[in-house]
Amino acid sequence: MSYLLTNASALTALQNLTMTQNSLSQTQNELSTGLAIANASDNSSYWSIAQTMTSDNGALGAVSSSLGASASMLSTFNSAVNQTISVVNNIKNDLVEAQNPGANLTQIQADITAQQNSLLQIAGGASFNGQNWLNGTVNGSTGGFQATTNLVGAYTDNTGVSYISVTASNATMFTAGTAATSIATATGGILGATSAGFSSSVLGSAAISVTGATGAAVSTVTNMLASVNNVISSLETAASTIGSAQEQITTQQSFVSNMQTSLENGVASLVDANMNQVSTRLQALQTQQQLGVQSLSIANQSSQMILKLFQ
Repeated sequence: MSYLLTNASALTALQNLTMTQNSLSQTQNELSTGLAIANASDNSSYWSIAQTMTSDNGALGAVSSSLGASASMLSTFNSAVNQTISVVNNIKNDLVEAQNPGANLTQIQADITAQQNSLLQIAGGASFNGQNWLNGTVNGSTGGFQATTNLVGAYTDNTGVSYISVTASNATMFTAGTAATSIATATGGILGATSAGFSSSVLGSAAISVTGATGAAVSTVTNMLASVNNVISSLETAASTIGSAQEQITTQQSFVSNMQTSLENGVASLVDANMNQVSTRLQALQTQQQLGVQSLSIANQSSQMILKLFQ
C-alpha cells in the first residue's frame, strides 16, 4: 500500500541510515582517539575506574622519581664511606709502621695528617641535593639534619606514602658540620669521637698524633691503633646501613615499575579500543552506509510510481 503524504519505506530506510551513521561516527572517533571509552557518557563505571587507576599511576611515577633520586644519593654516600674506609686503613698502616723501632715519626705523622685532611674533604664533598649525611648537614646547616631519615618508598590510596627508614646518623663522620674546617674542629661522629677506653680519635681535638711516641710512649700508639680498629668497625656499620637502604630501594623500584605496568595494562583493558575490531567494524559500517543510501534512494522513488496511475 502506498501513501501520498507518508512514505513509510523511506522513513524506515532513513532511520536505519541514521543509526548506521551514528555507529560509523562513533567508530571513527575510536579510530582517531584509540579509546573505546573517552568520556564518562560512554561508560561511567569503566571511565571512573580508569581515572582512578590513571591517578594512582601518576602517583607511582612520582614515587619512582623519588626512588631514583634516593638511589643516587645513597650511591654518593656509599662511595664516600668506602673511600673513607680506604683512607682510615692507610692511617692504620701508618700506625703499625710507627711502632717499628727507628721509624721516622715525623714523616709518618705528616702522612697521617694528609690522610686526615683527605677525610675532611671526602666528608665535606659527599653532598647530594643539599643532603650530606657524612658531616651531618642539610644545605650546609646542621639544623635540618635528621638522625633518622625517611625516604619515599611506595604509595597507595588507603595508606598514602610509605617510607624507607634509614639511620642516617650511622654514616655521620663528624657532627661539627660546616664548622669543621680543620682536623681539630671535626668533633663527634665516627671519626671525631674517642672510642671507648681510648683517648684518641681519627679527627677532632684528640686527633691521632704519633710525634714523640717513642720508648714507653709506644703504648700510646698501640691504643691509637685499637681506636682506629674500632673506627673501621663503625665505618663498616655505616656502609651496611647505606647498603641495606640501597637494596630496599632497588626492590621498591622493581615493584613500583611492575605496578605501573599493571595499572597501564588495566587502564588499557578498560578504555582502549581494539584496533583490529575497530578497523573491521569500520569497513562493515561503510558498506552499510552505502547500502542505506541506496535503500533510501529506492524508497524515495516509490512515490514516483503513483504518477503512473494517472497516465
